[in-house]
Amino acid sequence: MENFSATNDNPPVADPPVTDPVDAVAHWRRFAPDLAADKVLFSELVPGGGHWSYVLPRGTTLRMTALDDGANISVVLYSAREKLERYNMPDSLKAQHTAHYTRGHVLMSDMGRALASITADTVGWHDPLGLLLDDPLMHEKYGERNFQTARNGMYRSGRDGLLIEIGKHGLSKRDLVAPVNFFSKVSVDGEGRFHFAPRHCKAGDHVELRMEMDVLLAFSTAPHPLDPAPAYAPGKVGLAVWLSGSAPKDDYCRSFRPENARAIHNADLFSHLNCNGV
Repeated sequence: MENFSATNDNPPVADPPVTDPVDAVAHWRRFAPDLAADKVLFSELVPGGGHWSYVLPRGTTLRMTALDDGANISVVLYSAREKLERYNMPDSLKAQHTAHYTRGHVLMSDMGRALASITADTVGWHDPLGLLLDDPLMHEKYGERNFQTARNGMYRSGRDGLLIEIGKHGLSKRDLVAPVNFFSKVSVDGEGRFHFAPRHCKAGDHVELRMEMDVLLAFSTAPHPLDPAPAYAPGKVGLAVWLSGSAPKDDYCRSFRPENARAIHNADLFSHLNCNGV
């Protein structure tokens, strides 16, 4: 993660006082001021082309906010308790009879459990089909700028960013699953051709993911591979993690489809049995 303490958009931040030495800048106040201060765990400002990963416990929610028009954030998810269990795109789509995600949809694992649910969404369409920008395509479209010559202005592909992140947790190329490209829209015509909607999201749009299990989540803010923009200029994204609690009985996502209710029930059961040492 880049240091945001001294950029044009973010003026230098003073060192924390000795009486309160934890330097936890409340970035979320800039892009998610409606969140309750006593519920927010942490927040980040992620530059375009950045990447990072978190282990997020069940009952936390990640809000992702586009800070620029046309931002993209590619997300992959794994069970933090057993990383062989991970997000399964085909099962999630066919169970919910959809080819895109929005509020109410659940990201299901290959074990039939809900890893996360989309509980809020101002965009209305997020792409699960378009995969990742890789190095060959990135160099073909944008040229090459490496760290030795461009430092933090280097170009980063989504695939490399996610491989770096899952590698920190003992995973490798064989474990990289299809991502969800939040804030991006890809539609499919009658001939099966993909069509990318440029600048689909607007600055200020947000989407929230509630963790239904303890989840390892990795992300990249590199451009979508189908983005036709001629220059490498991915948008910034704000992230805030807050304590939401797990899905209640009358939860919107739980009742969205019978398949969702079963997937969340399976996650509830798994988490209850594991948390209680059964």
